[in-house]
Amino acid sequence: MVIRAVVFDCDGVLVDSEPHSAAAWVAVLGSRGHRATTADVADCTGLGYTATYEHLAAVDPSVALPPPEALWPEVHAALAASFDRGLEVFADAAACVTYLAFAGVPLAVASSSRRERLDLTLEHSGLGRYFAVAASGDEVEHGKPAPDVYLLAAERLGVPPEDCLAVEDTGHGAASAVAAGMRVVGVARNPAEAGRLLGAGAALVNRLDPWVLRTLL
Repeated sequence: MVIRAVVFDCDGVLVDSEPHSAAAWVAVLGSRGHRATTADVADCTGLGYTATYEHLAAVDPSVALPPPEALWPEVHAALAASFDRGLEVFADAAACVTYLAFAGVPLAVASSSRRERLDLTLEHSGLGRYFAVAASGDEVEHGKPAPDVYLLAAERLGVPPEDCLAVEDTGHGAASAVAAGMRVVGVARNPAEAGRLLGAGAALVNRLDPWVLRTLL
């Protein structure tokens, strides 16, 4: 198998956005008297917006929430405000992305996030210019762990999925990339995800190293 392109997940791989997401959800739901906690949001890591909404709504069914489409502008606004206060870019991910980009390797992002959120995240990270294409959760029928978003990223790159290497940080994401036919490197930023990454078929690393990724190409 010859690897011709690399497809990165975004949240948790490129940027430490999960605390921002948790804070945004808890603030928006809490303003309605909902009892969701940051731990409840953490249970949704790797899932898209609608799946996260459904999970959190079930945490406190005594509170009637607006439909997901009606709630989205509030969640997005809270997230944007949190990003404005500072979004951490993982240094190892930035090193890998810039190294591979300057080496001429085609790069893509495949995220469970909605396109509006993905664009916001890439803008704040400063990494967006290195990616030839991006695919988001609201552009496909089925979110991770289904393969749809990785298949879309490969299609937009013009590279067969089996010739792509995926970089993930969750079991859901790794399962999605494996189902698409890609090899997967799993970066265990959250130790709780290490077993899930391995179980999904990812090669596990503790941090991203551009030289290691380069040897796989």
